Amino acid sequence: MLSLNITWPIPLILSILSFGSNIKTVSAQSTDNTYTFSADYNTSVVIDPNFRPDLGIVRATITGESVEPAPYGLNSFTSNTYGKLEPIVNPSINKYTFNSDPTVFGLKDEPILFDRYYGGANELFGRASDTAEINFAEQTIKGGGTITIFGGTGLFKNATGAISFTEEDKLSPPGTPSKGLAKLTFSLQTARQVPEPTYTTTLIGIGVIGAGLRLKQQRHKASLKE
Repeated sequence: MLSLNITWPIPLILSILSFGSNIKTVSAQSTDNTYTFSADYNTSVVIDPNFRPDLGIVRATITGESVEPAPYGLNSFTSNTYGKLEPIVNPSINKYTFNSDPTVFGLKDEPILFDRYYGGANELFGRASDTAEINFAEQTIKGGGTITIFGGTGLFKNATGAISFTEEDKLSPPGTPSKGLAKLTFSLQTARQVPEPTYTTTLIGIGVIGAGLRLKQQRHKASLKE
């Protein structure tokens, strides 16, 4: 009759299982953190019409301060873009296409500009693509578009996503900033860090493998004695 002594691994296995039960496990879940929120900003717009008047290209700088404390401390922003005047149909209205990338307008020797949203440890960086209409009869600037996010700091390290916005400003005399209001909606993603296997988990795995090999040896010896 086959007699197999396998009692010795039981305490070891129970000890391993007991030890492992105190290890925090990581359940399978989405690899991204998502952030969706809105904020309103009082804006100041400066358009430089003398940047490349030969090509109908301007430089625009927009700064903003949140009307109320913005989520995640993003209370301020600065946006720098290039703008190209579209063919004029109505003399009282100038329409511009704006973009942070100068090559969109055929400029090869100018730097790529960007937006910065800040106010504390959390920051966002993006590049704008939008349009605006200057209405001289109504003395307004109205526009909107998208800022594509390519990075950040703090909670928004390596962030991706987009900011959609609309903006309306009161046109000021040349040489003075135009003041208005921008409404921004943020839709962001950041990668969630997945914990690496711990040293303790590795030891548990080695222990289980060792117990299995020892059990196999006992069975082999028992079969030889049969």
